[in-house]
Amino acid sequence: MKTEQVILVNERDEETGLMEKMEAHEKGLLHRAFSVFVFNDKNEMLLQRRAMTKYHSAGLWTNACCSHPRPGEKNEEAANRRLLEEMGFSIPLQKKFSFIYKAELENKLTEHELDHVFSGIYNGDVKPDAEEVMEWAWKNVADIKEEIKIQPGQFTEWFKLILKDQQVNLYPTPRTE
Repeated sequence: MKTEQVILVNERDEETGLMEKMEAHEKGLLHRAFSVFVFNDKNEMLLQRRAMTKYHSAGLWTNACCSHPRPGEKNEEAANRRLLEEMGFSIPLQKKFSFIYKAELENKLTEHELDHVFSGIYNGDVKPDAEEVMEWAWKNVADIKEEIKIQPGQFTEWFKLILKDQQVNLYPTPRTE
């Protein structure tokens, strides 16, 4: 079985090397990641509850999908690949912003990521991979923020940071053609 590698970066998102994914999380080294937010025409956000078999943040609610680009893969391509793998669809995505965060997780793991945040609009069927996603829902952002206030431990760390500290509206801007 081939081990998955992450792209180590500096604060300017310049590549500094590759490392096996678990080792990077054990050492808390800064690496490239992405988070995808999907909205429908009702202005609801697609959430997923991570499968219990995930190596961290299992069973927690989060954005539509998130992961790490592979070596040589562009961030947007990686985001669409994982959206299709995890949620069963692919859509045009817009880059919204990037940020760096560091969070201590269970199992002595640390997320230290330069996270590229994308968003898109989708109104079709959601067909999640049961190995990745145990549950999913469309929810209003105000309701999600209220749930986070009441039960913060039910949501992933990056998701809470993005919703709390967002500098840019996550909803995609309409394309003008």
